[in-house]
Amino acid sequence: MIQFESSIEGKKAEFGYIRDSFERFGCSFCSNFEYHEGKFDSILHRKDGETIYLRMPFRVIDGELDHHSAYIEFGRPFVIKHVVNFGLDYDENSLLTVTGGLSQFQEPIDKDGEIKDKNQWVQAGEQKIDEMLNSLETDLVS
Repeated sequence: MIQFESSIEGKKAEFGYIRDSFERFGCSFCSNFEYHEGKFDSILHRKDGETIYLRMPFRVIDGELDHHSAYIEFGRPFVIKHVVNFGLDYDENSLLTVTGGLSQFQEPIDKDGEIKDKNQWVQAGEQKIDEMLNSLETDLVS
């Protein structure tokens, strides 16, 4: 994981407005969240079972998360690499795979893989954030 400084850090806005705006750029709200914090994900690169994500964490300042009007504040973004297993899953859920069909949701082999060319991915993350922020119809509050 590589954290980096960004213009999004400390910015505040309505959750629903940001979610709807960021979706146009392939950025999604992570469904695995707490009610007081969450993150938006965007894929920067995917090849041969390796995916490099841009993650933009935020905390809820007012309201309840996943309600359109919840007010959020962004934290420090980071880039992370997941390595997935393309083979069959031979764990305690293997019986479910055999009886229930193939499972498409395997755990990554490595949720925080080593990232080569760190500067390249930090720049790609900064560029994606700037592109999304510049597309907003209203500026975010600092």
